[in-house]
Amino acid sequence: MNTSDFRSLHAQYDPDNAEREREPSVDPNAFVATLHRIGTGAAADGQPWPERHQLPGRCLQLADADCALAGLRVVAELMLAAERTRQNGSPEEYLGDRVMEGLTLACVALCAQASACLQVQG
Repeated sequence: MNTSDFRSLHAQYDPDNAEREREPSVDPNAFVATLHRIGTGAAADGQPWPERHQLPGRCLQLADADCALAGLRVVAELMLAAERTRQNGSPEEYLGDRVMEGLTLACVALCAQASACLQVQG
């Protein structure tokens, strides 16, 4: 069988062109350390999902739902503050209908994300 003239579509590891591995940071709040915790199932508080009797994939789903719900709470608080400003504040302080629509869409998307994470895979 002949080899193809085209390069593989899959990523190839080239040790000559690879970046040197950085020493892992001692600081648990460093960016890369935080990314690793998120990738292994960190909940909204940054800690792994506490229920150990769940399967690892389910722990990731629950952690994702927890993060989506935490984000939903923040967006809802922004919407509430904007609405109170519209009602009680000066007109120039109001965020505007376009921003309010964007915040509403963010709420819908975060709810959909949390719902999808909580659905039992059959």
